[in-house]
Amino acid sequence: MLTFSSHFSQKLPYQDKNLLNEMLESLQKEMDGDEVGYYKLPQSSKKLLQELKPMDIDRFSQVVVVGIGGSSLGIKAINSILKPITKDAKEMIFFENSDPLTISENISKIDKDRACFFIVSKSGSTIETTSIFKTLIKHFSLELDNATNIFAITDKDSYLSKFATFHNIKEFNIPHNVGGRFSVLSAVGIVPLYIAGYDVEAILEGAAEFEMSFFNGHENHLLEKANYIYANSKKENINVVFSYADRLENFTKWYVQLWGESLGKLDRDKNHVGLTPIGLIGAVDQHSFLQLIIEGPNDKSITFINIEDFKNPLEIPDISLHGIEQTDFINKQSFNKLINEQCKATMQSVRQSGVSSDIITLDEISEKNIGAMIIYYELLTSLIGKVLHINTYNQPGVELGKQILYKNLGNK
Repeated sequence: MLTFSSHFSQKLPYQDKNLLNEMLESLQKEMDGDEVGYYKLPQSSKKLLQELKPMDIDRFSQVVVVGIGGSSLGIKAINSILKPITKDAKEMIFFENSDPLTISENISKIDKDRACFFIVSKSGSTIETTSIFKTLIKHFSLELDNATNIFAITDKDSYLSKFATFHNIKEFNIPHNVGGRFSVLSAVGIVPLYIAGYDVEAILEGAAEFEMSFFNGHENHLLEKANYIYANSKKENINVVFSYADRLENFTKWYVQLWGESLGKLDRDKNHVGLTPIGLIGAVDQHSFLQLIIEGPNDKSITFINIEDFKNPLEIPDISLHGIEQTDFINKQSFNKLINEQCKATMQSVRQSGVSSDIITLDEISEKNIGAMIIYYELLTSLIGKVLHINTYNQPGVELGKQILYKNLGNK
């Protein structure tokens, strides 16, 4: 279960109920149409489970994912969060970047005879992904024809789809109307996470329940937050997610891509608009970025994320150390309490300094909570895109960079 509370330093210029209703209706119209497909994934992706259940997945002990951006970030986020609470979860190895040191290091971890390989690319021709895949084929002498340990996840009829068809490799398709950064609840995330041993059905249920609650008018805090962010977007144009759990680090990276690639655009009047996303981890970044938040430019809003119960009783030992006895007051208290009190103190200091903030609290780490968190941020992104008058779902700036790269590398 998620709970929400907020403290905005600036008063809203208006709390127009009609505007909030218009925002909700705008997303409802999108959900009912065929142009934007991520809204339907919490329900439609359940069909994938029927396709996956007959598969012999026990023969795999490693799940290798080759993909970048939206083809990996969401999967990594879920794997990082749920692995500590998922008994017998399989090892997941991610190939994302073109860094040769990381590629070589990851290759050394793979047991070819116990691994399955997922090649994930919506377009089917992502240069980082195809380059790494070729490297794996050569290194492991992978047999492509009728391979039962290689899977493709891509758009129907893409370049990768044609490759999979040619070699009779099992293929899972991404709905044509679902962009990469909104695709984690599609086959992109559901299939490899299922084979890795995660309860993906519960993830989808958590997303579906929150989404239904939102469209039934029970999550107005989301509309109010989007309204506030938009109304103050020129002054508070940086949004910081401050997550108080190491396991949420990859979630914050997923948020950064979702937010940055969706909201940094030219609006309908050709103005440059957007909100800069920053992902932090508490309590570590209290000792780095917090100083800038409190005494630097007042151009940020902060979203804290914390976990109420880590389900881990680890305590600070009752030991007194000579010269630093002043820290003995914390002895015999749990680290669970310590990190949450650090979150509360940081949030209080931020608010006292006049910085807008809100907090999302997970009662515990669970599949349903993670599903709800994913759809929460996707809905929030769509809401803000609507009021900014932009196309939330394209990425022309990224495509320009790809065109230049291809030309520089000799592609005519």
